[in-house]
Amino acid sequence: MADERNRLRTTFDEAALLYNEARPGYPDDLFDDIVSLSGIPPEGRILEIGCGTGQATVPFARRGYRILCVELGENMAAVARRNLKAYPQAEVRTGAFEEWPPEEEAFDLAISATAFHWLDPSISYPRVASALRDGGSLALFWNVHVHSDASEDFFEAAQRIYEREAPEIVGPEDYKGLPRADDVPDRTAEIEGTGLFGEVITRHYRWDETYDSGSYLAVLNTYSGHRSLRDDTRERLLRGIADLIDTKFGGRIVKGYLTTLYVARRK
Repeated sequence: MADERNRLRTTFDEAALLYNEARPGYPDDLFDDIVSLSGIPPEGRILEIGCGTGQATVPFARRGYRILCVELGENMAAVARRNLKAYPQAEVRTGAFEEWPPEEEAFDLAISATAFHWLDPSISYPRVASALRDGGSLALFWNVHVHSDASEDFFEAAQRIYEREAPEIVGPEDYKGLPRADDVPDRTAEIEGTGLFGEVITRHYRWDETYDSGSYLAVLNTYSGHRSLRDDTRERLLRGIADLIDTKFGGRIVKGYLTTLYVARRK
């Protein structure tokens, strides 16, 4: 399990530029809420775990915070540095967070955007806690694909293409339909169960994104499961999905997202 997780999490680096262009960002209200809920002081210091191309880093850098990012992928880190060029108070270091020499009690806030699930929690939570100052906070957030009435039945129709072309991603026995926003698994118990953090405060942000066939295929090409497919399998899968969008859905589809935020103070 750990070996497969490590293999998949390295696939993003192969498509760093595409990831930067295609992956959706996060709602503006999320960043305001993190600042408010975490209690980070003006010009406080932030540790970011797995910054990717800096999609969540730039909004904090723009607010004047000092940021140290630890990013596994060399290519992702290079794009993040380019995106953060205007913010000299933001630094990106390359390496695995699990092997990063921690700075003890050096940060007011630690954040991770759709990345923390790639880490071994028995290592990641203690490392984060040790890096936070007394009273410092952890803020974890994810974008999750959820049901949207605006999607009509596109994703059910697309599932039949997956079953035909790439059942190893989501076969018929695995597909349970898209979760409603209220059904997304909650991570509060995991965070509190570490014994390292206090009460977890959660926030949810529900939104939709519209794609044409080209932009939707670009997003799919950033997903680890899709990138791990054989080239010919991936080509057939994507061709089928593009044809579905263009011929059955008028060239446009809507994908529902739920951004989930968890904020907790270090004990």
